[in-house]
Amino acid sequence: IVFLRYDSSGETATDKPLGRTSSYSRREARLAALNRTEPDTTSKDYKKMYEEALHENEKLKSRLHNSKQELSKLRSQLEKVTQKHDRISERSTALESEKREKQALEKRVSDMEEEIKLQVLTELKSDNQRLKDENGALIRVISKLSK
Repeated sequence: IVFLRYDSSGETATDKPLGRTSSYSRREARLAALNRTEPDTTSKDYKKMYEEALHENEKLKSRLHNSKQELSKLRSQLEKVTQKHDRISERSTALESEKREKQALEKRVSDMEEEIKLQVLTELKSDNQRLKDENGALIRVISKLSK
């Protein structure tokens, strides 16, 4: 009589060794089968992760490039505004100095006008005095002639 023993896989004990050895070899066979399939899935996973990382890097490089361009634009705008501000400051400084110069010239003109007025007034007074003296002399001459 031959006793056939079936294990959980449905194979007879004669096909496989008895006891622990058979379950151990079955586990090894399953692990080997898993190991044979895992490298493919693992490599696929690594490949997928690598492609995702490449894609993410490209996105980040694009964002970095865009940020650098925006930074460059902002720097040039800042430089333009700074130059404009400097020109405005120079203009305001020039305007202030022109205002001071204009005020100084206006004061000088006003002083000269006053000086001219004084000179003209003095000349007019002396001319008036001279004419009074001449008039008095003429009156004396006429009064001597009429006597």
